[in-house]
Amino acid sequence: MKHSKFFSAFSLIMLLTFFVGCASTSKHEGTGEYVDDTVITTKVKAAILDAPSLKTSEINVETFKGVVQLSGFVNSQADINQAVEVARKVKGVTSVKNDMQLK
Repeated sequence: MKHSKFFSAFSLIMLLTFFVGCASTSKHEGTGEYVDDTVITTKVKAAILDAPSLKTSEINVETFKGVVQLSGFVNSQADINQAVEVARKVKGVTSVKNDMQLK
């Protein structure tokens, strides 16, 4: 009986440690959030690729907790505006930070 209580307590402590270790903080993502952000990044890159006037090689996309950051050097202000608009339309994007610059 003593061993089963010890094993149960030990198992509970291990589970709590696992879940707390995978939880997100303000500066670090949890495992699930990382996967979600990877999916959002991929969708934004695909949407930019589908836009005929945008060049995906010029635009870098990073996502953290649903916030997409676009950076790179593009040819015109119209390209910047279009890239931001395309990113905003992707499901899961909460906001877009624009760090793109003109060449």
